[in-house]
Amino acid sequence: MPQSDFHEHEHRRSIETLQILDGNAATSGTSLPPTDHGRDAYLALICCTVAQAPIWGYSVAFGIFQEYYTSDASPIKAPPGSIATVGALQMGVMYLMMPLAFMVLSWFPRLRPWCGPLGLAITVASICASAYVTTVGGLIATQGALYSMGCGLLFSPISKYMDEWFSAKKGLAYGIMWAGKSIVGMVMPFVFSGLLNRFGLRATLLSWAAASAIMTLPTLLFLKPRVPLHLQARNRRVSLGFLRQTSFWMMQVGIIIQALGYVMPSTYMASYATDVGYSSITKPILIAMFSLSSTFGALFLGMLSDRLNATKVILISAIGSAAPVFLLWGLSRHLANVIMFALVYGFFAGGFSSTWTSMMREIQRDDLAADPSLLFGLLMGGRGVGFVAGGPLSGALIAVPGLLTDEAIGYATRYGPMILCTGLTAILSAWAPFWNMSKTFKSSIRAASRVRTA
Repeated sequence: MPQSDFHEHEHRRSIETLQILDGNAATSGTSLPPTDHGRDAYLALICCTVAQAPIWGYSVAFGIFQEYYTSDASPIKAPPGSIATVGALQMGVMYLMMPLAFMVLSWFPRLRPWCGPLGLAITVASICASAYVTTVGGLIATQGALYSMGCGLLFSPISKYMDEWFSAKKGLAYGIMWAGKSIVGMVMPFVFSGLLNRFGLRATLLSWAAASAIMTLPTLLFLKPRVPLHLQARNRRVSLGFLRQTSFWMMQVGIIIQALGYVMPSTYMASYATDVGYSSITKPILIAMFSLSSTFGALFLGMLSDRLNATKVILISAIGSAAPVFLLWGLSRHLANVIMFALVYGFFAGGFSSTWTSMMREIQRDDLAADPSLLFGLLMGGRGVGFVAGGPLSGALIAVPGLLTDEAIGYATRYGPMILCTGLTAILSAWAPFWNMSKTFKSSIRAASRVRTA
Protein backbone atom coordinates (compact mmCIF):
# COMPACT_ATOMS: atom_id res chain seq x y z
CA MET A 1 0.00 0.00 0.00
CA PRO A 2 1.44 3.45 -0.87
CA GLN A 3 2.43 5.54 2.14
CA SER A 4 -0.01 8.33 1.29
CA ASP A 5 -2.89 5.83 1.09
CA PHE A 6 -1.84 4.32 4.41
CA HIS A 7 -1.84 7.70 6.17
CA GLU A 8 -5.27 8.43 4.67
CA HIS A 9 -6.51 5.07 5.98
CA GLU A 10 -5.18 5.80 9.47
CA HIS A 11 -6.74 9.26 9.51
CA ARG A 12 -10.08 7.86 8.35
CA ARG A 13 -10.00 5.09 10.98
CA SER A 14 -9.29 7.64 13.73
CA ILE A 15 -12.19 9.81 12.59
CA GLU A 16 -14.52 6.80 12.43
CA THR A 17 -13.60 5.83 15.98
CA LEU A 18 -14.37 9.33 17.25
CA GLN A 19 -17.64 9.37 15.33
CA ILE A 20 -18.72 6.11 16.97
CA LEU A 21 -17.95 7.50 20.43
CA ASP A 22 -19.69 10.79 19.66
CA GLY A 23 -22.65 8.87 18.27
CA ASN A 24 -22.96 6.85 21.45
CA ALA A 25 -22.90 10.07 23.44
CA ALA A 26 -25.52 11.72 21.22
CA THR A 27 -27.81 8.72 21.57
CA SER A 28 -27.68 9.05 25.34
CA GLY A 29 -28.25 12.80 25.19
CA THR A 30 -24.71 13.66 26.31
CA SER A 31 -22.77 16.52 24.68
CA LEU A 32 -19.04 15.80 24.43
CA PRO A 33 -16.34 18.50 24.66
CA PRO A 34 -14.30 19.11 21.48
CA THR A 35 -11.01 17.37 20.72
CA ASP A 36 -7.66 19.14 20.17
CA HIS A 37 -8.73 22.44 21.73
CA GLY A 38 -10.71 23.92 24.55
CA ARG A 39 -10.19 24.18 28.28
CA ASP A 40 -10.78 20.49 29.00
CA ALA A 41 -8.35 19.27 26.34
CA TYR A 42 -5.63 21.68 27.46
CA LEU A 43 -6.20 20.74 31.10
CA ALA A 44 -5.80 17.06 30.20
CA LEU A 45 -2.54 17.85 28.39
CA ILE A 46 -1.21 19.80 31.38
CA CYS A 47 -2.11 16.98 33.77
CA CYS A 48 -0.50 14.33 31.56
CA THR A 49 2.67 16.41 31.20
CA VAL A 50 2.97 17.16 34.92
CA ALA A 51 2.46 13.47 35.70
CA GLN A 52 5.72 12.65 33.90
CA ALA A 53 7.66 14.04 36.87
CA PRO A 54 6.54 11.48 39.49
CA ILE A 55 6.47 8.68 36.89
CA TRP A 56 9.98 9.12 35.50
CA GLY A 57 11.75 11.49 37.90
CA TYR A 58 13.50 8.85 40.02
CA SER A 59 14.32 6.33 37.30
CA VAL A 60 15.87 8.80 34.83
CA ALA A 61 18.18 10.07 37.58
CA PHE A 62 18.98 6.67 39.09
CA GLY A 63 22.60 7.01 38.00
CA ILE A 64 23.04 9.48 40.88
CA PHE A 65 21.70 6.90 43.33
CA GLN A 66 23.73 4.15 41.65
CA GLU A 67 26.89 6.08 42.48
CA TYR A 68 25.69 6.79 46.05
CA TYR A 69 24.70 3.18 46.80
CA THR A 70 28.17 1.99 45.78
CA SER A 71 29.97 4.61 47.90
CA ASP A 72 31.15 4.32 51.51
CA ALA A 73 28.21 6.45 52.69
CA SER A 74 25.66 3.87 51.57
CA PRO A 75 23.85 1.83 54.26
CA ILE A 76 23.71 -1.05 51.77
CA LYS A 77 26.91 -2.86 50.89
CA ALA A 78 26.55 -4.54 47.53
CA PRO A 79 28.51 -4.86 44.27
CA PRO A 80 27.71 -2.36 41.49
CA GLY A 81 26.03 -5.06 39.43
CA SER A 82 23.40 -5.69 42.09
CA ILE A 83 22.60 -1.98 42.37
CA ALA A 84 22.44 -1.70 38.57
CA THR A 85 19.75 -4.39 38.61
CA VAL A 86 17.53 -2.01 40.60
CA GLY A 87 17.84 0.70 37.97
CA ALA A 88 17.22 -1.76 35.15
CA LEU A 89 14.10 -3.09 36.87
CA GLN A 90 12.70 0.41 37.39
CA MET A 91 12.52 0.90 33.64
CA GLY A 92 12.16 -2.74 32.62
CA VAL A 93 9.21 -3.80 34.75
CA MET A 94 7.23 -0.71 33.81
CA TYR A 95 7.83 -1.29 30.11
CA LEU A 96 7.01 -5.00 30.47
CA MET A 97 3.64 -4.09 31.99
CA MET A 98 2.57 -2.04 29.00
CA PRO A 99 1.30 -4.76 26.60
CA LEU A 100 -1.03 -6.22 29.23
CA ALA A 101 -1.99 -2.83 30.67
CA PHE A 102 -2.94 -1.34 27.29
CA MET A 103 -5.04 -4.38 26.41
CA VAL A 104 -6.84 -4.55 29.76
CA LEU A 105 -7.64 -0.82 29.82
CA SER A 106 -8.94 -1.01 26.25
CA TRP A 107 -11.31 -3.83 27.09
CA PHE A 108 -12.29 -2.63 30.57
CA PRO A 109 -12.29 1.21 30.53
CA ARG A 110 -14.03 1.35 33.92
CA LEU A 111 -10.73 0.28 35.51
CA ARG A 112 -8.96 3.47 34.41
CA PRO A 113 -10.01 5.68 37.36
CA TRP A 114 -8.65 3.07 39.78
CA CYS A 115 -5.24 2.73 38.14
CA GLY A 116 -3.99 6.18 39.10
CA PRO A 117 -4.78 6.12 42.85
CA LEU A 118 -3.56 2.53 43.15
CA GLY A 119 -0.35 3.37 41.30
CA LEU A 120 0.26 6.41 43.49
CA ALA A 121 -0.27 4.40 46.67
CA ILE A 122 2.18 1.71 45.55
CA THR A 123 4.73 4.29 44.41
CA VAL A 124 4.71 6.31 47.64
CA ALA A 125 4.70 3.21 49.86
CA SER A 126 7.59 1.57 48.01
CA ILE A 127 9.80 4.66 48.08
CA CYS A 128 9.12 5.19 51.79
CA ALA A 129 9.90 1.54 52.50
CA SER A 130 13.13 1.71 50.49
CA ALA A 131 14.36 4.50 52.76
CA TYR A 132 14.61 1.98 55.60
CA VAL A 133 15.86 -1.18 53.85
CA THR A 134 19.40 -2.33 54.59
CA THR A 135 19.81 -5.15 52.08
CA VAL A 136 20.10 -5.19 48.31
CA GLY A 137 17.21 -7.68 48.17
CA GLY A 138 14.96 -5.19 49.92
CA LEU A 139 16.08 -2.49 47.52
CA ILE A 140 15.29 -4.66 44.50
CA ALA A 141 11.84 -5.48 45.92
CA THR A 142 10.90 -1.88 46.81
CA GLN A 143 12.59 0.36 44.24
CA GLY A 144 13.02 -2.26 41.52
CA ALA A 145 9.72 -4.17 41.44
CA LEU A 146 7.02 -2.36 43.45
CA TYR A 147 8.01 1.18 42.49
CA SER A 148 8.06 0.40 38.77
CA MET A 149 4.68 -1.35 39.01
CA GLY A 150 3.20 1.73 40.66
CA CYS A 151 4.64 4.02 37.99
CA GLY A 152 3.29 1.71 35.29
CA LEU A 153 -0.21 1.96 36.75
CA LEU A 154 0.13 5.75 36.68
CA PHE A 155 1.43 5.88 33.11
CA SER A 156 -0.82 3.42 31.26
CA PRO A 157 -4.17 5.27 31.58
CA ILE A 158 -2.53 8.57 30.61
CA SER A 159 -1.96 7.38 27.05
CA LYS A 160 -5.60 6.35 26.83
CA TYR A 161 -6.76 9.79 27.95
CA MET A 162 -4.42 11.46 25.44
CA ASP A 163 -5.92 9.34 22.65
CA GLU A 164 -9.41 10.54 23.58
CA TRP A 165 -8.65 14.23 23.92
CA PHE A 166 -6.42 14.66 20.86
CA SER A 167 -6.91 13.55 17.28
CA ALA A 168 -5.57 15.92 14.61
CA LYS A 169 -2.97 17.31 17.04
CA LYS A 170 -2.13 14.00 18.72
CA GLY A 171 1.51 14.06 17.61
CA LEU A 172 2.02 17.54 19.04
CA ALA A 173 0.29 16.56 22.28
CA TYR A 174 2.50 13.51 22.75
CA GLY A 175 5.55 15.59 21.87
CA ILE A 176 4.72 18.03 24.65
CA MET A 177 4.16 15.17 27.08
CA TRP A 178 7.52 13.52 26.26
CA ALA A 179 9.21 16.92 26.46
CA GLY A 180 7.97 17.02 30.05
CA LYS A 181 9.79 13.76 30.71
CA SER A 182 13.00 15.15 29.18
CA ILE A 183 12.82 18.29 31.31
CA VAL A 184 12.46 16.06 34.36
CA GLY A 185 15.55 14.15 33.23
CA MET A 186 17.52 17.38 33.01
CA VAL A 187 16.45 18.78 36.38
CA MET A 188 16.24 15.81 38.74
CA PRO A 189 19.92 14.73 38.64
CA PHE A 190 20.89 18.10 40.11
CA VAL A 191 18.05 18.00 42.65
CA PHE A 192 18.86 14.50 43.87
CA SER A 193 22.61 15.16 43.93
CA GLY A 194 22.09 18.26 46.07
CA LEU A 195 19.67 16.53 48.44
CA LEU A 196 21.95 13.51 48.91
CA ASN A 197 24.97 15.68 49.65
CA ARG A 198 23.10 17.89 52.10
CA PHE A 199 20.52 15.67 53.80
CA GLY A 200 21.51 12.07 53.09
CA LEU A 201 19.73 9.11 51.54
CA ARG A 202 16.73 8.60 53.83
CA ALA A 203 15.62 12.23 53.84
CA THR A 204 16.01 12.39 50.06
CA LEU A 205 13.82 9.33 49.48
CA LEU A 206 11.12 10.46 51.91
CA SER A 207 11.13 13.91 50.33
CA TRP A 208 10.68 12.38 46.89
CA ALA A 209 7.77 10.25 48.13
CA ALA A 210 6.05 13.37 49.48
CA ALA A 211 6.79 15.35 46.31
CA SER A 212 5.40 12.53 44.15
CA ALA A 213 2.13 12.59 46.08
CA ILE A 214 1.88 16.38 45.90
CA MET A 215 2.49 16.43 42.13
CA THR A 216 0.22 13.48 41.33
CA LEU A 217 -2.88 14.19 43.43
CA PRO A 218 -3.96 17.30 41.44
CA THR A 219 -3.57 15.41 38.15
CA LEU A 220 -5.77 12.58 39.44
CA LEU A 221 -8.34 15.14 40.53
CA PHE A 222 -8.55 17.10 37.27
CA LEU A 223 -7.73 14.43 34.65
CA LYS A 224 -10.92 12.90 33.29
CA PRO A 225 -11.99 10.98 30.19
CA ARG A 226 -13.53 12.86 27.30
CA VAL A 227 -16.19 10.17 26.84
CA PRO A 228 -18.00 9.11 30.04
CA LEU A 229 -16.93 5.62 31.00
CA HIS A 230 -20.46 4.22 31.00
CA LEU A 231 -20.72 5.13 27.30
CA GLN A 232 -17.50 3.43 26.29
CA ALA A 233 -18.15 0.01 24.85
CA ARG A 234 -15.48 -2.62 24.61
CA ASN A 235 -13.15 -2.21 21.68
CA ARG A 236 -13.57 -4.21 18.52
CA ARG A 237 -11.83 -7.56 18.20
CA VAL A 238 -8.07 -7.12 18.40
CA SER A 239 -6.13 -8.38 15.40
CA LEU A 240 -3.00 -10.39 16.20
CA GLY A 241 -2.16 -11.17 12.60
CA PHE A 242 1.04 -9.12 12.80
CA LEU A 243 2.46 -11.68 15.25
CA ARG A 244 2.83 -14.00 12.27
CA GLN A 245 4.99 -11.47 10.45
CA THR A 246 8.73 -12.09 10.56
CA SER A 247 9.32 -8.35 10.16
CA PHE A 248 7.58 -7.64 13.49
CA TRP A 249 9.86 -10.03 15.36
CA MET A 250 13.00 -8.74 13.65
CA MET A 251 12.09 -5.21 14.74
CA GLN A 252 11.34 -6.46 18.24
CA VAL A 253 14.77 -8.13 18.43
CA GLY A 254 16.40 -4.82 17.48
CA ILE A 255 14.45 -2.98 20.19
CA ILE A 256 15.49 -5.51 22.84
CA ILE A 257 19.17 -5.32 21.84
CA GLN A 258 19.13 -1.51 21.77
CA ALA A 259 17.62 -1.32 25.26
CA LEU A 260 20.13 -3.90 26.51
CA GLY A 261 23.00 -1.56 25.67
CA TYR A 262 21.31 1.78 26.33
CA VAL A 263 20.73 1.01 30.00
CA MET A 264 24.49 0.68 30.61
CA PRO A 265 25.83 4.23 30.07
CA SER A 266 22.66 5.79 31.44
CA THR A 267 23.11 3.82 34.68
CA TYR A 268 26.89 3.87 35.09
CA MET A 269 27.84 7.31 33.79
CA ALA A 270 27.89 8.85 37.29
CA SER A 271 30.03 5.99 38.65
CA TYR A 272 32.35 6.29 35.65
CA ALA A 273 32.79 10.01 36.33
CA THR A 274 33.78 9.25 39.93
CA ASP A 275 36.22 6.48 39.03
CA VAL A 276 38.13 8.52 36.45
CA GLY A 277 38.41 11.50 38.83
CA TYR A 278 35.91 14.06 37.54
CA SER A 279 34.53 16.64 39.97
CA SER A 280 31.28 15.86 41.79
CA ILE A 281 29.27 18.44 39.81
CA THR A 282 30.18 16.59 36.61
CA LYS A 283 28.01 13.58 37.48
CA PRO A 284 24.58 15.28 37.30
CA ILE A 285 25.76 17.34 34.33
CA LEU A 286 26.53 14.24 32.27
CA ILE A 287 23.20 12.63 33.12
CA ALA A 288 21.33 15.85 32.35
CA MET A 289 23.09 16.05 28.97
CA PHE A 290 21.75 12.61 28.11
CA SER A 291 18.21 13.86 28.69
CA LEU A 292 18.77 17.19 26.94
CA SER A 293 20.16 15.67 23.76
CA SER A 294 17.56 12.88 23.72
CA THR A 295 14.84 15.56 23.55
CA PHE A 296 16.19 16.89 20.25
CA GLY A 297 17.07 13.39 19.05
CA ALA A 298 13.50 12.22 19.56
CA LEU A 299 12.17 15.18 17.54
CA PHE A 300 14.74 14.64 14.77
CA LEU A 301 14.20 10.89 14.41
CA GLY A 302 10.45 11.39 14.75
CA MET A 303 10.43 13.79 11.79
CA LEU A 304 12.56 11.37 9.78
CA SER A 305 10.12 8.57 10.61
CA ASP A 306 7.35 10.54 8.89
CA ARG A 307 9.46 10.92 5.74
CA LEU A 308 11.63 7.78 5.47
CA ASN A 309 11.02 4.06 5.79
CA ALA A 310 11.94 2.17 8.94
CA THR A 311 15.14 0.69 7.49
CA LYS A 312 16.73 4.08 6.82
CA VAL A 313 15.67 5.67 10.11
CA ILE A 314 16.88 2.74 12.23
CA LEU A 315 20.24 2.68 10.42
CA ILE A 316 20.72 6.40 11.07
CA SER A 317 20.03 5.86 14.77
CA ALA A 318 22.28 2.78 14.96
CA ILE A 319 25.29 4.36 13.23
CA GLY A 320 24.87 7.63 15.12
CA SER A 321 24.76 5.69 18.42
CA ALA A 322 27.68 3.33 17.78
CA ALA A 323 30.18 5.90 16.49
CA PRO A 324 30.41 8.02 19.69
CA VAL A 325 30.72 4.89 21.84
CA PHE A 326 33.74 3.54 19.98
CA LEU A 327 35.38 6.85 19.04
CA LEU A 328 34.62 9.16 21.99
CA TRP A 329 33.90 7.11 25.11
CA GLY A 330 36.25 4.26 24.31
CA LEU A 331 39.26 6.16 22.99
CA SER A 332 39.55 8.92 25.57
CA ARG A 333 38.96 9.71 29.23
CA HIS A 334 39.17 13.48 28.72
CA LEU A 335 36.09 15.26 30.04
CA ALA A 336 35.45 17.12 26.78
CA ASN A 337 35.25 13.84 24.87
CA VAL A 338 32.94 12.25 27.44
CA ILE A 339 30.65 15.30 27.32
CA MET A 340 30.55 15.05 23.53
CA PHE A 341 29.79 11.33 23.86
CA ALA A 342 26.86 12.06 26.19
CA LEU A 343 25.44 14.60 23.73
CA VAL A 344 25.86 12.58 20.53
CA TYR A 345 24.95 9.18 21.98
CA GLY A 346 22.01 10.67 23.86
CA PHE A 347 20.80 12.30 20.64
CA PHE A 348 20.78 9.15 18.49
CA ALA A 349 20.24 6.41 21.11
CA GLY A 350 17.94 8.41 23.39
CA GLY A 351 15.67 9.18 20.46
CA PHE A 352 15.52 5.57 19.25
CA SER A 353 11.94 5.07 20.44
CA SER A 354 10.85 7.72 17.92
CA THR A 355 11.73 5.22 15.17
CA TRP A 356 8.83 3.08 16.40
CA THR A 357 6.42 5.22 14.37
CA SER A 358 8.01 4.02 11.13
CA MET A 359 8.13 0.43 12.45
CA MET A 360 4.43 0.48 13.31
CA ARG A 361 3.61 1.96 9.92
CA GLU A 362 5.36 -0.90 8.11
CA ILE A 363 3.74 -3.53 10.34
CA GLN A 364 0.28 -2.03 9.78
CA ARG A 365 0.76 -2.08 6.02
CA ASP A 366 0.62 -5.87 6.22
CA ASP A 367 -2.09 -5.93 8.91
CA LEU A 368 -4.41 -2.93 8.61
CA ALA A 369 -6.55 -4.22 11.49
CA ALA A 370 -3.63 -4.09 13.94
CA ASP A 371 -4.45 -1.86 16.90
CA PRO A 372 -1.87 0.97 17.22
CA SER A 373 -2.02 1.09 21.02
CA LEU A 374 -1.45 -2.67 21.26
CA LEU A 375 1.50 -2.43 18.86
CA PHE A 376 2.92 0.43 20.92
CA GLY A 377 2.50 -1.57 24.11
CA LEU A 378 4.23 -4.63 22.65
CA LEU A 379 7.17 -2.57 21.43
CA MET A 380 7.45 -1.05 24.91
CA GLY A 381 7.40 -4.58 26.30
CA GLY A 382 10.38 -5.48 24.13
CA ARG A 383 12.23 -2.47 25.48
CA GLY A 384 11.43 -3.70 28.97
CA VAL A 385 12.99 -7.10 28.24
CA GLY A 386 16.19 -5.34 27.22
CA PHE A 387 16.24 -3.12 30.30
CA VAL A 388 15.69 -6.02 32.69
CA ALA A 389 18.42 -8.12 31.07
CA GLY A 390 20.78 -5.15 30.86
CA GLY A 391 21.11 -4.77 34.64
CA PRO A 392 22.70 -8.16 35.43
CA LEU A 393 24.69 -8.10 32.18
CA SER A 394 26.26 -4.72 32.95
CA GLY A 395 27.15 -5.92 36.45
CA ALA A 396 28.82 -9.00 35.00
CA LEU A 397 30.77 -6.88 32.51
CA ILE A 398 31.99 -4.57 35.28
CA ALA A 399 33.24 -7.62 37.20
CA VAL A 400 35.32 -8.86 34.25
CA PRO A 401 39.03 -8.44 35.11
CA GLY A 402 40.23 -5.62 32.91
CA LEU A 403 43.62 -4.96 31.38
CA LEU A 404 44.06 -1.70 33.28
CA THR A 405 46.84 0.57 32.05
CA ASP A 406 47.90 4.16 32.53
CA GLU A 407 46.64 5.10 29.08
CA ALA A 408 43.98 7.81 29.05
CA ILE A 409 41.36 5.77 27.19
CA GLY A 410 38.02 4.42 28.32
CA TYR A 411 38.88 0.92 27.12
CA ALA A 412 41.68 0.79 29.71
CA THR A 413 39.30 1.25 32.65
CA ARG A 414 37.20 -1.46 34.28
CA TYR A 415 34.37 -0.16 32.10
CA GLY A 416 36.15 -1.32 28.94
CA PRO A 417 34.06 -4.50 28.39
CA MET A 418 30.87 -2.53 29.01
CA ILE A 419 31.91 0.14 26.48
CA LEU A 420 32.49 -2.54 23.85
CA CYS A 421 29.12 -4.15 24.63
CA THR A 422 27.35 -0.78 24.40
CA GLY A 423 28.84 -0.12 20.98
CA LEU A 424 28.04 -3.60 19.72
CA THR A 425 24.41 -3.41 20.84
CA ALA A 426 24.11 0.00 19.19
CA ILE A 427 25.11 -1.58 15.87
CA LEU A 428 22.82 -4.58 16.35
CA SER A 429 19.85 -2.32 17.09
CA ALA A 430 19.62 -2.28 13.29
CA TRP A 431 18.82 -6.00 13.35
CA ALA A 432 15.71 -5.58 11.16
CA PRO A 433 17.51 -3.54 8.45
CA PHE A 434 20.36 -6.06 8.43
CA TRP A 435 17.80 -8.84 8.03
CA ASN A 436 16.14 -7.00 5.15
CA MET A 437 19.48 -6.40 3.45
CA SER A 438 20.44 -10.06 3.85
CA LYS A 439 17.15 -11.07 2.20
CA THR A 440 17.83 -8.70 -0.68
CA PHE A 441 21.39 -10.00 -1.04
CA LYS A 442 20.23 -13.64 -1.08
CA SER A 443 17.58 -12.81 -3.67
CA SER A 444 20.21 -11.14 -5.84
CA ILE A 445 22.49 -14.17 -5.55
CA ARG A 446 19.66 -16.53 -6.52
CA ALA A 447 18.67 -14.31 -9.45
CA ALA A 448 22.26 -14.16 -10.68
CA SER A 449 22.55 -17.93 -10.32
CA ARG A 450 19.41 -18.46 -12.40
CA VAL A 451 20.76 -16.14 -15.11
CA ARG A 452 24.05 -18.08 -15.31
CA THR A 453 22.18 -21.39 -15.41
CA ALA A 454 19.98 -20.16 -18.23
